[in-house]
Amino acid sequence: MTKNNIDTIVDTVVSRIYEVMDQTFEIEASGRHIHLNREAIDSLFGDGYQLHPSKYLSQPGEFASEERVSIKGPKGIIHNVIILGPERKNCQVEISLTDARSLGVNAPVQLSGNIENTPGIIMMNGSKSFVLDRGVIVAKRHLHVKDIDAERLGVKDKERVSVQVFSERPLIFDDVIVRVSPKFETSMHIDYDEANACGHKKGVRGRIVKR
Repeated sequence: MTKNNIDTIVDTVVSRIYEVMDQTFEIEASGRHIHLNREAIDSLFGDGYQLHPSKYLSQPGEFASEERVSIKGPKGIIHNVIILGPERKNCQVEISLTDARSLGVNAPVQLSGNIENTPGIIMMNGSKSFVLDRGVIVAKRHLHVKDIDAERLGVKDKERVSVQVFSERPLIFDDVIVRVSPKFETSMHIDYDEANACGHKKGVRGRIVKR
């Protein structure tokens, strides 16, 4: 084999690697957390209280706050649950199926923001509490896509796709909902049950696979 042939093969392999990498995105594991509205913040922390950002997240404008609360269901309590800001119009508690069993709540698997026909829960901060009548969900796995990345990835808003995970325990997640917006940064979100299933570590990437 001549040097020119070897160089051609190397160039082809490198080009293919870059092509594949251009189709990948980071997969983030999202632990249990809470989104609060103004009424809940006032009840749990005092009138006019403002959440204190501790760490800004990958999605623009969102942050993990310094504040924590406990959540109580019919069968158990989970302490030290993180609150994500900024405040929202509606409260929402996002947990895993494992958490739901521990708490004794029948939380449905559905997209963040859809709180119709969902159970409630009690949130507590010391002696203060807030009774949430609905809003507990297991967040459906989803792929945030910045609008300018949608064409590159070949997807559209609300499309359902399969995603191959490149991890120590590689697998393919089916029924991943695509959410396209100029306000997003492109990344996939899974919960800790799903993260454990695929051996997730920080920096793990995935790509859409066509069936």
